[in-house]
Amino acid sequence: MPPEIWRRRNERGIHLRGALPEKTRNDRENLFIRHVIILLSTGLYSGFSPIAPGTAGTIVAVPLFLVLSRLPVISYVITVVAFFFFSSWLSGTAEAIFRQKDSQRIVIDEMFGFLLAMSFMPPAPLYVVVGFFLFRFFDIAKPFPARRLERLSGGYGVVADDLVAGVYTGLVLHIGVFLLQQKSLTLIFPKLS
Repeated sequence: MPPEIWRRRNERGIHLRGALPEKTRNDRENLFIRHVIILLSTGLYSGFSPIAPGTAGTIVAVPLFLVLSRLPVISYVITVVAFFFFSSWLSGTAEAIFRQKDSQRIVIDEMFGFLLAMSFMPPAPLYVVVGFFLFRFFDIAKPFPARRLERLSGGYGVVADDLVAGVYTGLVLHIGVFLLQQKSLTLIFPKLS
């Protein structure tokens, strides 16, 4: 919370530490909204992980994918598209709160990228694990045009590189599954239904 909320001046202009001004309802609502934005943009605070916050955020996306994968395909696609716009807005708002461009603490973009990468994939454990590691690889490697898209303004720049990583991951997953099925290696990769 900003220091001006925790201090106020008395009539003589002296700072009284610990003397809280009476909060208005709007102050409490704004504080609540700020905390919700931080909670969601950091992937339930996984973005505060001291080691690999992006990986921690992607781990949070796995159970979300498992839940959403039960939706009909059209509903899943609509949800992912809506999640793109929501995560872009949330990332831009979180940047203002953290006062840092593309802060490592903001991991909702990784969550979106993983959900995009797993589009049209069944929730089989092997697909999820391979998709997870492929997504992390492409997110870190930032293949063309990810670096260029990071320059977009606001939250769109935060999410755009993960969109690219998600597309690359999805393509590699689907091509890999197709090739393996063509070679009758369906013992490892069950057929997509």
